[in-house]
Amino acid sequence: MMPEYKISIEIQPDSKQVDFIDKQLQDFNVGKIGNYQYTPLFLLLRDLENNVVGGLEGFIGLGWFHIGILWVTEEFRGYGYGKALLLAAEQEAVNRGCLNAYLFTYSFQVPKFSQHLGYEVFGDLEDFPPGHRRYFLKKSLQKTFS
Repeated sequence: MMPEYKISIEIQPDSKQVDFIDKQLQDFNVGKIGNYQYTPLFLLLRDLENNVVGGLEGFIGLGWFHIGILWVTEEFRGYGYGKALLLAAEQEAVNRGCLNAYLFTYSFQVPKFSQHLGYEVFGDLEDFPPGHRRYFLKKSLQKTFS
């Protein structure tokens, strides 16, 4: 006999309940793949006056490097600073044991930039957001840094 249940939509869920759900999934995952941990990787680009003019934020886990944010202020674009940030982050990811990298981007965020640096599209979503496309890209870091 199926147990009875009730689904509730929680606009502001109790943090203890959220933590409970997170822990249950983590425990399940650890049971399947062993202990794992994600560690952040953060790089900053500064001008000569030490102002932040760009940066990259990502995390490392399970042998993969995820690039979450790569941004360079408009006046610094087109000079290779984005490429320098990404390559420095990839090298650090390799130093920390990563074999591959992945990222998500939108059609309006120049996905060709990532492709030019060796990332390959492995999936996309049309009209996400409406009128645009979301791309999922990956790259083998072994080829780049071996």
